[in-house]
Amino acid sequence: MGRKLVLTNSLRARLKEPLGELIRGEPEEVFELLKERVRDRKLITVGDVVTSNALRFGLKPWVAIVDGKAMRRPVEGTQELQVAWDRVLRLSNQPSTISGEAWSTIGSALRSGDTLVLVDGEEDLLTLVAVLCAPEGSVVIYGQPGEGVVLVEVSSSTKKAFREIVSSMRQVES
Repeated sequence: MGRKLVLTNSLRARLKEPLGELIRGEPEEVFELLKERVRDRKLITVGDVVTSNALRFGLKPWVAIVDGKAMRRPVEGTQELQVAWDRVLRLSNQPSTISGEAWSTIGSALRSGDTLVLVDGEEDLLTLVAVLCAPEGSVVIYGQPGEGVVLVEVSSSTKKAFREIVSSMRQVES
């Protein structure tokens, strides 16, 4: 069925740290700042809370990746999110992994735009996929639990750093 990547224990601690610029504050302040930073660039959100807040404060993601959970607990409103996008794609991704399906589905979403990706499983590591598949110049944001929102400006150097992280994951047959 293909290969999947599995998070190693040594990477787990590294990925608890923000992979970009951490923006702290109340959601309204954070998203006003993000509007200024994103402007007319393509925005990709990873996570239910950050996606809902982006929409609530007038910042529509080009692509959003959600799993119906926040901090591994179910959240309300995932179904309602679907009406905001022209296209909804689905994929399966187990916790602490990146499935082969994640690469192809997120790649497709990023080529088309205006897409919500619903993940059956967990979307936590899919920020890595989003950054690696996104066009340079776009912006990926995700929530850093208890701290704020992390902003990653997609460039050749951020892609290189994210490729190094992904290459240190363990590959297994799925």
